[in-house]
This record gives sequence, C-alpha cells and structure tokens, in this order.
Amino acid sequence: MLVQNKRIAVIGGGMGGLLLARLLQMKNGIVKVYERDLNQEIRVQGSPLDLHEDSGIKAMKEADLLDEFYKNVRPNASKARIVDQNFKIRFDEHHIPETASAKNTDEKQHSLAAISKPRPEIDRSALRNILVNSLENDTLVWNSQFDSMEKQGNGWKIHFKNGSEAYADLVIAADGANSKVRPYLSKIKPIYSGITMIEGTIYNAKENAPNFFDFSKGGKVLAFGNEQTIMYGTKGDGSLMFLTSTKTPENWITESDLDFNDHLKMYEWFKEVYKDWSFEWHELFTSQELYFIPRPQYYFPLNQTWETQENLTMIGDAAHRMPPFAGKGANLALLDALELAENLTSTPFSDILSALSDFEKRMIKRAAEATKETLTNAEQLFGADALEKLVSIFEKANTIS
Repeated sequence: MLVQNKRIAVIGGGMGGLLLARLLQMKNGIVKVYERDLNQEIRVQGSPLDLHEDSGIKAMKEADLLDEFYKNVRPNASKARIVDQNFKIRFDEHHIPETASAKNTDEKQHSLAAISKPRPEIDRSALRNILVNSLENDTLVWNSQFDSMEKQGNGWKIHFKNGSEAYADLVIAADGANSKVRPYLSKIKPIYSGITMIEGTIYNAKENAPNFFDFSKGGKVLAFGNEQTIMYGTKGDGSLMFLTSTKTPENWITESDLDFNDHLKMYEWFKEVYKDWSFEWHELFTSQELYFIPRPQYYFPLNQTWETQENLTMIGDAAHRMPPFAGKGANLALLDALELAENLTSTPFSDILSALSDFEKRMIKRAAEATKETLTNAEQLFGADALEKLVSIFEKANTIS
C-alpha cells in the first residue's frame, strides 16, 4: 500500500473528507480529519442530499455503510411539487404511483431530466453522523480551522487558528468551495455564474411557517416565475430550508449593503425583488426563528488543470465547486473519496505521485462534464419558459411504462 506508515491529514470534515477517512481506515491507513466545527452537535446547514447510484450510493456501498444509509433515508424527501409564482400546483409527484418509470425521458436532449428522477434522500446531519460514527476514536480533531501550512521534509507542517500544529506526509483538501488549502495547489479562480442564492432556514417550521410545512408533505417544492426561483423542503429536525435564486451582478451584496441578520430588511428586499410573486410566499420571511446565508454561485473553468504534487491533492468542492442545479456536488465528492482511496491503497501504482496524477485527471474530466451539465440546467431553469419545460420533463419522467 502506497500510504503505509504515512500520516494523512484530511482538511475538512464534510461528507467527502469523512468518507475518505473511513475508506483509508478500512485499509489500515493512518488518517486524521481536521474540522473547524467545535463538535459533532453543531447544526448542519444545507438541504437534504439525494445520492446517485453511480457515485454516492456506490461510495457508501464500498464503505460498508449502505445499510445505515437506507435506515436514515426520508421516504418522501425526494418527491417534488412544482408550482408557479402564484402558488398554483402544476405538477405533484406525491400522486404518482411508485411503479412510474423514467424510461421515456431523453436525458441527452434534456439535461434537466436528472432533476426529475426520484432518488433516496437523507438529511446532511444524518449522513454526517453515519460517517463520523464509522471512524476510529480520535480520528476527528474538532475546533481545528486551517490557517496555513509550509513544507517540512517530504510533507507539510499544518497550522490551525486555535494555535495547534500537525505534521502530515500527505494533505488532502476537503474544505469546501472556499477552500483555504486549494491555493497551495492551484491559483485558478472561480467564475461567477450570474446567479446568487439566498438560503433561509426556519426552525420549528410547523409553528413558524405552518402553511409551507404542510404543503411540502415532507418533500420539496420547486417554484418558477419571472426568471426567478424559490425552492424549499423540510428536514428531519423540523426545520424548513428555502433558497431564493435570482440573476444579479456579482457584487450586488456588498453594494446593496443588505443586512442578512435584519429580518425586516430581508423581508423588504424580498417584497421588492419578488414583487410579481403572490402574497402566500411572504410567510417564508415573517418568522423570528429565521436565519439567512448569502450564496453567490461560482464554478471553476471546465478546462482547469494543475501540476500534481506528491504530498497534496483535493476533492469535492475544493477541487470543482459548481452551482447545485444538477445535484452533482455531494455525489462527486463521495466518488472522489472512493477513487482517491482506491488509488492510494489498492491500485498498483509505482508511487504516490503517479496515483495522485491518475486520480486528478479522472476527477477533473468528470467534474468538467458535471459543470457543463450544471450550467446548461441553470440556463434552462432561469429561462422564460422554465416552468413549462420542467413540468413537461417531470411528466415524461413519471409516465408509467
């Protein structure tokens, strides 16, 4: 095994980093995961994840965690209701028999087709707990936010913002879209997609947003109108997470001086920007247990590349961030973890540099394909005919064969 007796540091305890640690430990790898969160009880942000057969599901199976995954799947989470800006239902997947087939959908013609496929969905917190609990004791080093690192011998000396230090023979950046480790490997900057999302989380949604909580039926709601979108869904902890998406200039957040901690200001912003949407949507902005995060959507160039190093690589959003319009991000991160672990522990490369080079070439190629699909989807989702197009695709995908 190429990494036998080598100390491996995974920077970032997201899904990809945790799964990578699990797979390495299954082959007796010496690995630590350094995570900036204070502990495992920190709330996990983000919408539920739907895992794909050829990536996320495949990786969980190889990690011998598929049974645990299915125990925590939320049955209705993948079912969608599509509505227009006036809250009129245009398609309801909850009324579709389980025997419905997607065979009639031409995915080559419609890249949006993947969105219409029901897949098992799990809350991010549940998936993280499965992965954390699968690791050996003391693998995770909490409260360890990366600060900097420098080469030491054949490896790296890593510095964290809490003042602690660590040495690793191999460092793997798994610290997300705003990775602080990535610049040690690549200077390529991300490209703004032209779309900014505002993520809102409503806690105790049954009380604070009862109409939206009941309307979702435990699934997700997709709304389109005026070249804008609102998507939301509930989570197992009783919260509701929604995303507004609009075409905006890259620097509009700083120039508008919008205060995301001021509920009234955010409500005023929504009423202005979504003025053509019906009053029913205002319930999303009237709760006091409401928290916002701005999420400008970026992606890396499709032709990005970098020089492979023998002691450093990256996976997931750190390597190939992209908007969520094809549902590829988390699945690619899990597949990255699987293929990197295989290259380092099972595949007969002559050295680590060769193993990392092979991994990075394959990762970059599939990430470029996923990014292209994502950008195509974005163009369609924010087009004037987005609602009609998506309804048509869902109807075809759910036609009983």
